[in-house]
Amino acid sequence: MKKVLRVYGGVMRLVRLLPADSRPYYAKYARENFVNYREVDQSETSLDELFQRAYNHSLWVLKKYSIDESAATKLKEICFE
Repeated sequence: MKKVLRVYGGVMRLVRLLPADSRPYYAKYARENFVNYREVDQSETSLDELFQRAYNHSLWVLKKYSIDESAATKLKEICFE
């Protein structure tokens, strides 16, 4: 559970780097996804897949807004530890 909260916090920190007008959308999107997946099977494999998906989606959004991917380094460390 702690890792899930750390990943969520990492995603929300990245949302703060986005342009002000797009932050509410992505903050809501991230929250809804984390809430929807809280019922997921707690096997290690499925959580790892969700963490990888969160990281990949974060990279896509950063790239969309021309933000350097290195901003997601900490999230990568959390997701793949």
